[in-house]
Amino acid sequence: MGYMQGGVGYAQPRTDGLAIASLIVGIVGVVCFFLCLGIVAGPTAAIMGFVSRQRITSSGGMLGGGGLALAGLILGIVGFVGSVIWFFYWVLISSHTTTTTGLVTFFQ
Repeated sequence: MGYMQGGVGYAQPRTDGLAIASLIVGIVGVVCFFLCLGIVAGPTAAIMGFVSRQRITSSGGMLGGGGLALAGLILGIVGFVGSVIWFFYWVLISSHTTTTTGLVTFFQ
């Protein structure tokens, strides 16, 4: 009886850490858009996702996580846009409330 060698296969490519970081920062940017955190976190996630996708492509199959990097990139863009829209909405509402209150006080 001989020793039977176990199933020899290909090792799974390791997931790029930058792709995971991009996804996490993108999620934080989207979840905290109302704090305008997406203005900082959004571009950070998008840049990390873009760089990670380039690293994965140039690794020749040694790195995985292209989907995570793409998701981080997209969430970064969504978080940034959401924060910018929320900021301008907040400024508009704030200035409208101040103007209305000022006029009411003036006429009383």
